[in-house]
Amino acid sequence: MNFVERAMAKSGNWERAREWITRSIESQALAEGDRLPTEGDIQRLAGVGRHSVRRAVATLAAEGVLSVEQGRGTFVRAKPPILYRIGARTRYRENLIAQGIVPSGDPIAAEIVPAPHEVARALALEPGTSVHRVLRRGRADGRPISLSRAYHDASRFPDLGARRQAGVSVTEIYRDHGIGEYHRLETSLYARLPEGWEARELEQSADQPVIVMCKTDVDEARRPIGFSEAIWSAGRVRFSLETEHD
Repeated sequence: MNFVERAMAKSGNWERAREWITRSIESQALAEGDRLPTEGDIQRLAGVGRHSVRRAVATLAAEGVLSVEQGRGTFVRAKPPILYRIGARTRYRENLIAQGIVPSGDPIAAEIVPAPHEVARALALEPGTSVHRVLRRGRADGRPISLSRAYHDASRFPDLGARRQAGVSVTEIYRDHGIGEYHRLETSLYARLPEGWEARELEQSADQPVIVMCKTDVDEARRPIGFSEAIWSAGRVRFSLETEHD
């Protein structure tokens, strides 16, 4: 049994059908504009039932991967990944709006916790200092593209957790605390497979990689004000690292 077969064997029936279709597209066995094989063919090739095939097709159509055309069939519709530009003053909403994409987000959790060593170091705090930890899911045109875990000094921004849960942007919260301008001090990127809960929240296969982005924001005096770790769906976003000149 090869890697693909082992991965498919671990999934539910409809997920196996979905996996067969997406891997056929990724390997270019099915190219943009190609008609999807019949339900019967997918049943036979993926080893699933008709209802599983239909659910997989409906899910991929909702994600924009497939186009179901009444009277003609179902076709592969390649959706180009979002170009996310990373610079000193990157802003999530502005990045997407500039491409004609509607940004949105879902609050998942907000709590005050003792700062872990990595967070304390990034924010120039003593380990164990109380910090906000806010977990959110980012969407582009309604489709999940990222999960973010952000940390901020709870004494400096006492209302941040509740306001982020209410949908207020970090930029607006900073402004209300006297920080008109801020920028990234540093950004790091690496790839890995998602944890189970991450794959579920991103509505993707656990076998598809994610890109982890860690960043530290500083104010105009170069004092750290925020640290975050974002998990991006690698198949939905590509990054452009920009160099700014004085």
